[in-house]
Amino acid sequence: MISSWSPDKKHSDVERWICIYPAYLNSKKTLAEGRKLAKEYCVENPTHQEIRDVLLATGLHVGVENKLYPRERSKEMLFRGRIRVQLKNDDGSPIKEEFPSRESVMKYLGETIPKLKTRQNRPADQQPQATQTSTKSKGKKGRR
Repeated sequence: MISSWSPDKKHSDVERWICIYPAYLNSKKTLAEGRKLAKEYCVENPTHQEIRDVLLATGLHVGVENKLYPRERSKEMLFRGRIRVQLKNDDGSPIKEEFPSRESVMKYLGETIPKLKTRQNRPADQQPQATQTSTKSKGKKGRR
């Protein structure tokens, strides 16, 4: 399906779409481990499904590939997934004015993923701006 890159490919060709791995936005990773943004723009352990859901809601063209980030040490399924996003029309103009670059998309993801309903039920210790939710459960299970 995907062939090698060449300059005569159109922006609508999947090969020209930007790639985003969950590791780029993971606040638990260091820059050497693949994080691409400052920690204040990142989220703890984002998944490719969360990234896909947020980007689909923006109206951008999104594709998911079953790829593992090369610097990822863990081979778990949780860390699999590469998202491809079309940012530009064939004439080179941005599809969405608010997303002219890969960095703008990643910052938006970092702001939006913590607001997802799937994240709202989690303990807020990984989200500094969120209020602490009460966790009254009968049997606490350690997650370390």
